[in-house]
Amino acid sequence: MSHNPMSHPPSSPPKTSAWLLAIRPRTLPAATAPVVVGSGVAFLQNQFELLPALAALIGALLLQIGANLANDVFDYHKGADTAQRLGPTRVTQAGLLTPQQVLIGMWVTFGLASLAGVYLAWAAGWPVIAMGIASILAAIAYTGGPFPLGYNGLGEVFVFIFFGPVAVLGTYYVQALSISPLAIWSSIPVGLLITAILVVNNLRDIPTDQTAGKRTLAVRLGVRATRLEYLILVSIAYLLPALLSLSGTLPWLVNLVWLSLPLAVSMVNKVNSLTGRPLNSVLAGTGQLTLVHSLLYAAGLALTRLFF
Repeated sequence: MSHNPMSHPPSSPPKTSAWLLAIRPRTLPAATAPVVVGSGVAFLQNQFELLPALAALIGALLLQIGANLANDVFDYHKGADTAQRLGPTRVTQAGLLTPQQVLIGMWVTFGLASLAGVYLAWAAGWPVIAMGIASILAAIAYTGGPFPLGYNGLGEVFVFIFFGPVAVLGTYYVQALSISPLAIWSSIPVGLLITAILVVNNLRDIPTDQTAGKRTLAVRLGVRATRLEYLILVSIAYLLPALLSLSGTLPWLVNLVWLSLPLAVSMVNKVNSLTGRPLNSVLAGTGQLTLVHSLLYAAGLALTRLFF
């Protein structure tokens, strides 16, 4: 297959399939999970509001899709995506869509996310506007601009911040119009698990990122320390709710998350044994783990309100 972005070889999929590849549906659990957790906290504290929760979910999904499109086109322009890429197909590099098409798609998606933000700003005020603008800028700055965060070892920090505290507290805020300590604590496990998704991605790409001059944290740490980083992130996501429930900070039913431990152990074992392209299954699996963990956490909160 030609790697000229303007070419459209006969074997290339129809445009719909190309856009589906660009959207990367397997990443969307990462956008859904924080909204589930934030809404679970709101429900426990009798603050749940359906329409703001749905708008937050739609906005989060659109921001994730926009970030995926931004990564696709900016990685292509910076030469980080080549024919040697180990991850799922990137549509710009593969010539399935032109850079201009992907850029337009990115801005349209961010525009639609902004429409959800307009409703949320009407419902919850100016803090929502600030969070939305910061999220869009972070999505672009991850691989775009003069100092791309993901290329300089800062990806994990920003993913944790924006998919943990910002997403969970934002979801809670648009329903409760305030921030609670429980929402803050609840944002940490989901932020850690979503960061673990990025760690798998960067572990897989260490060889190609080194070649492209992409200095991710995984490139800086090396394979062994990156595997340890993954273990630490996943472990804290389970230990923190347990410890906080023992102290009375969190309801004890949040320990329902431990039902997902077999999946977590499976992912850790695969991270420690696989390299290269086979890690793509772990990438998807960690996304599933994040969503299951978050659903169980939110279920624990909901059951606490309903029965205790």
